[in-house]
Amino acid sequence: MYGKILVPVDGSQTARGGLREAIKLAQGFQVTLRLLCIVNEAELTLAEAAYPNAELLDQLRQAGSAVLKDAEIEARAAGLNLESVLLDTSTNIAGELIVQQAKEWPCELIVMGTHGRRGLHRVVLGSSAEFVLRHTPVPVLLVRRQNDR
Repeated sequence: MYGKILVPVDGSQTARGGLREAIKLAQGFQVTLRLLCIVNEAELTLAEAAYPNAELLDQLRQAGSAVLKDAEIEARAAGLNLESVLLDTSTNIAGELIVQQAKEWPCELIVMGTHGRRGLHRVVLGSSAEFVLRHTPVPVLLVRRQNDR
């Protein structure tokens, strides 16, 4: 069984699905979940250009903290050991930080939701899940959206 599972969360339905799968895997075993939320400062670029405001970044961090808190509540309700990490980035590549966490912690499995985008949407929006699959040194369990099953 896995001893350490990394679970990226962002508040989306797919990330919640990934968290739920990780909880199922961990229950009844001596497993530690590390919940990871990434605050992406690049998302503020357009907003700051239109209305520069240091409070926007603070609001984004508060939102990330709230996502982590909700995930912590769900994992603790299942009686699991857990850690939480909130990371900032000014790049648009969350996958790099996920892989970095997988190596630094180090975990034995990554469980994450995937939006299941295809075609132009995947190319334009990128795919953190695909990046993680291609670059991580550990196994990855991808959980698709409910309506994709």
